Amino acid sequence: MGLSVGFRSVVKEFGPVRVLHDVSFDLAAGHVYGLIGENGAGKSTLMKILGGYQPATSGDILIDGEARHFASSRDSEALGIVLIHQEFNLAEDLSIAQNIFLGHEKRRGWWLDDAAMRAETARVLKLVGLNRDPNTPVRRLIVAEKQLVEIAKALARRARLLIMDEPTATLTPGETEALFRLMDRLRADGTTIIYISHKLDEIERSTEEVIVMRDGRFVARSPTADISRQRMANLMVGRELSDLFPPKDPAPAGGVPRLLVQNLTVPGWAADIGFAVAAGEILGFAGLVGAGRTELFEGLLGLRPRTVGRVEIDGSAVRIGSPREAAAHGLTYLSEDRKGKGLHVAFGLKENLTLMALERYARPWLRPGAERAALQGAVRAFGIRAGSLDAVAGSLSGGNQQKLGLAKVLHLEPKIVVLDEPTRGVDIGAKRDIYLLIQALARGGRAVVVISSELMELVGLCHRVAVMRGGRIEATLGAEQLSEEELIAYATNARH
Repeated sequence: MGLSVGFRSVVKEFGPVRVLHDVSFDLAAGHVYGLIGENGAGKSTLMKILGGYQPATSGDILIDGEARHFASSRDSEALGIVLIHQEFNLAEDLSIAQNIFLGHEKRRGWWLDDAAMRAETARVLKLVGLNRDPNTPVRRLIVAEKQLVEIAKALARRARLLIMDEPTATLTPGETEALFRLMDRLRADGTTIIYISHKLDEIERSTEEVIVMRDGRFVARSPTADISRQRMANLMVGRELSDLFPPKDPAPAGGVPRLLVQNLTVPGWAADIGFAVAAGEILGFAGLVGAGRTELFEGLLGLRPRTVGRVEIDGSAVRIGSPREAAAHGLTYLSEDRKGKGLHVAFGLKENLTLMALERYARPWLRPGAERAALQGAVRAFGIRAGSLDAVAGSLSGGNQQKLGLAKVLHLEPKIVVLDEPTRGVDIGAKRDIYLLIQALARGGRAVVVISSELMELVGLCHRVAVMRGGRIEATLGAEQLSEEELIAYATNARH
């Protein structure tokens, strides 16, 4: 049976900054609730308090009508409250089974019961649709598979109240639909589910009631069937939200491509790939998870072994053996894995911003004042919300980490920008800000490559979209051909 929850005047302060303001609302047992709001609205903070990861500054949490104060996540899990974090909490060098039972190991007498843990891991992996051996080290998994391991880990905890924070950010449409079917089964079994997502179509599809937060406050709730996506968006941002995508500029005329790639092969991931992108053009890359999009560009940047016939930037052949060499030629890349590869989350904001351009600030010696001035400019330009300029990157919300990552790669003033899942985990208001920024980059003469699993994002932004399947480009569609239906048809080989 699921748990009921009551929030009573919950306040959370980090030093002088108040991030939750007297939040009060109730959730009945056995229902699925959508919790929405912009980045910085306080959703994740409130759920971390419920999950025992942070204490409230004041106020109460009622579980089945009884006030509870959790000293740790173990206390909350003992009641059946399990939080699936937006950022992965996995030990890369341990196996899937070891991760799923870390801190909750099964024992037979004095010894670990590895056979029982592997069997239970196989069971929950089947539930989430991940076809992997329980002994597989997590470091061998791609990002989407790691997300499924996080979900499987929650199922192994026998959750009575399951909190999902952006669980589909890296999943394919098919994997997402499988997750929704799993949620339907859990709800039928009486589990209470709190579902946090910026994808309002998913909120519409998977929840019974919507709770809206803004600026650390509870602002509205409604049965999901009675509220439109447009109304959800307007409540989240506190204003009328115009069309999400800016009008497209005309595709640039012919000429020498800003970036030309020929015969690029990344063993095991991409074979004999060629493409070109012009100055002022936004080129999209679509495909299902495992199609090779990310690995292709990691190979181009020298992050993976690869062979390549020719790379040209503005008509001149270049050799790229590392991200630093790529940046020197004017090519920068924002990873989809902002926590693992995009940012140093234990470093400060200014250290992250200036790291790739450190020579600019370290001649003849390091100039912290200039770094701080650059950070102040980036905070204004990218709308980064931080309690303090001296905060560490890991203290920012997911969306603000993404904005910091964008500021970091653009701080080098590149000619070509590759953005891998640029709006992953970003709220709808911030998405529009990023879309406007991408358009501004193209208008400024840069070539922009956008890798995205959100098909509407590619349709709304791009002049052309290359669709990858099985490590090859299946088709490249012009603006007049672009639709979600066409993209998914090529990605799944449904046209043949």
